[in-house]
Amino acid sequence: MIRFIQTQPYCVDLFERKRLNTLEVSIGKLNLGSNNPIRVQSMTTTDTLDIEGSVNQSIRMIDAGCELVRLTAPSKKEAEILGEIKAKLNDLGYTTPLVADIHFTPNAAEIAAKIVEKVRVNPGNYADKKKFEEINFTDESYLDELNRIEEKFTPLVELCKTHNTAMRIGTNHGSLSDRILSRYGDTPEGMVESAYEFMRICEKNNYFNFVISMKASNTLVMVQAYRLLCAKMIENGKIYPVHLGVTEAGDGEDGRIKSAVGIGALLEDGIGDTIRVSLTEEPEKEIPVAQKLMNKFSDNKPKSNIIASESLPYSPFEYERRETEPIHIIGGKNVPVVIADIAEITTIKPSHLFGFGYAYSVPLDKWNILDQAADYVFIGNQKIDFEIPGTLGVICGFENWNSNYKTKQGFYPLIKIEQLSELNKATKAFVSINHLSKIDYNLLREKPNCTLIIEGEINQLTHLNRVYHINFAKNKVLNPVVFKLNTTINEDELFQLYTSSEIGVSFIDGFGDGLWLTGNVSVQLKNATSFGILQATRTRISKTEYISCPSCGRTLFDLQETTAKIRKETSHLKGLKIGIMGCIVNGPGEMADADYGYVGTGVGKIHLYKEKTVVKKNVPENEAVKELINLIKENGDWIDPKI
Repeated sequence: MIRFIQTQPYCVDLFERKRLNTLEVSIGKLNLGSNNPIRVQSMTTTDTLDIEGSVNQSIRMIDAGCELVRLTAPSKKEAEILGEIKAKLNDLGYTTPLVADIHFTPNAAEIAAKIVEKVRVNPGNYADKKKFEEINFTDESYLDELNRIEEKFTPLVELCKTHNTAMRIGTNHGSLSDRILSRYGDTPEGMVESAYEFMRICEKNNYFNFVISMKASNTLVMVQAYRLLCAKMIENGKIYPVHLGVTEAGDGEDGRIKSAVGIGALLEDGIGDTIRVSLTEEPEKEIPVAQKLMNKFSDNKPKSNIIASESLPYSPFEYERRETEPIHIIGGKNVPVVIADIAEITTIKPSHLFGFGYAYSVPLDKWNILDQAADYVFIGNQKIDFEIPGTLGVICGFENWNSNYKTKQGFYPLIKIEQLSELNKATKAFVSINHLSKIDYNLLREKPNCTLIIEGEINQLTHLNRVYHINFAKNKVLNPVVFKLNTTINEDELFQLYTSSEIGVSFIDGFGDGLWLTGNVSVQLKNATSFGILQATRTRISKTEYISCPSCGRTLFDLQETTAKIRKETSHLKGLKIGIMGCIVNGPGEMADADYGYVGTGVGKIHLYKEKTVVKKNVPENEAVKELINLIKENGDWIDPKI
């Protein structure tokens, strides 16, 4: 049953990228929000008490293009040291604003507010001690809690006003207070209300120099929370700048794709005034990744005869997949498919299938199919003269199919929408449409065996998908949809960032039954990126997910080395989510929905978690990875890797 929803606006225009105009915030000499450029920031990983190390790392970050440097201040001692770090940087000619990162220590925040240009507070930790307890509040007792928070938070607000210090009210999905969880649950709505509890106190004291963030490791939760926040700010008539980031995104390919999906989905709607790409890597390596991602959004594309709709066939604030009738393994309740493209290869051999998840054993004369194996391959006008795996569908150009494969099972034609009338109603086919296509919706409804391929380019496909999402709903079209993103990108990292930010938002909005990427990069990279996008949007799980924090001065072990060790031992556990946290601040709460957790609790000591419950305490670090594996085995989630 297709239904249209009257949605609360959360951005300027759903069909054209226009930046949401916010209040301007001053962070020292740096202005943020309004018409200012989107700012890039990162966070040091050194111990803040290591003054020389912190200064040197800050300089590397600034030289890489970091415009805001954040340092942790877990206690009064670190907060006081920030003054020495700032003085040394200034003496060396570096005046980039510094940000103090505060969680559980209001007195440290109050010291830092007199020293640095900005203070970040986490509403879930600042005035509450998290016990994961469900509390039944009456309206009166809830109000008492809000009064307690106001009493604890107001001194910092007054100090920030006096010293012209900016603030970030940084909500994290995994560290919502027990109070918020008890009333709103672990939801985007709860994240927004958590921030608003503190925002209202700021406004009550006529303090408006603050930024908001809604960070989560789950990209759906993150995007929905930011949208809800913006909708509420628009409704209230005061729109503050927002800081974007996917927390605990991880490292390497996964961290880049996941960050691009979440951050890109919001930048696509003109939301975002400063960003951080949180990678489990050196902080200066985050900066060029963030800059590359931002470059995609430097130009606003002209509107293409698109009329905005007052209502949508989906809610931007919650996930619901578009209703479709399945065709073969596409649509319905099937996971989204991946299509590989080898149409440019003149003579196709079995080895050409290796790049997208198929390996042929000559001695055994059989195909081995990997977890990240494409479901279809497009060969265009080329021929295949060997037996392919029975699970792999083949898409051909129409003439090629008609002449050579019409009667062969598992082979399907690709036609343009204008050729639809030539197609037999019973024929299973793929039908290509783009922004210039003229569609006879009555005819399309008569072709239930056609999978639709929406083709577009970078900076075009996001909005095009929304148009077709609405038009298909209006015309009761239930055909499955595959997105084909046409690019000529030839640089690997740029390909990952641009495709992920362009495509991810459509899957987050419940639209899409498959993905087909093109580009001048390897088949392996296109295939891995396709599966990475689907994993990041939680629409198809094909590998282990690592919720790994990017490290900071609180970290109690080498995060990069430890993540690599855990990945080596567990990367075959498809669908399992493992949190790797450097300290208890980023512990059970920040891991959010992880199945297992590895958390530093002291020098050389690790706590191991099953979901949010600690089950093994103070495990020596040199035994902790082995004990994590034992814990996974004890709970029946371990499988032996394939040799």
